[in-house]
Amino acid sequence: MLTINVAVLLAVVIVLRLRRRTQARSRLDEKLTVIVVLVFGVLIAPTSFGQGVLNIVGQLTRSVTQSGSP
Repeated sequence: MLTINVAVLLAVVIVLRLRRRTQARSRLDEKLTVIVVLVFGVLIAPTSFGQGVLNIVGQLTRSVTQSGSP
């Protein structure tokens, strides 16, 4: 039996949707892409990969804010 991880499936859908030209997208198409990306974020957040991404982004933001302050 083949099982498909929903997060992996959504990642493939996101990549395919973002490969399209910007001019070819309607407002509804853009809204659907945003919803798919939000669902992907919710699904991946509790995983170890999601926590790693959160740590990396947190470190980057801290370094940017520290370099900007005198």
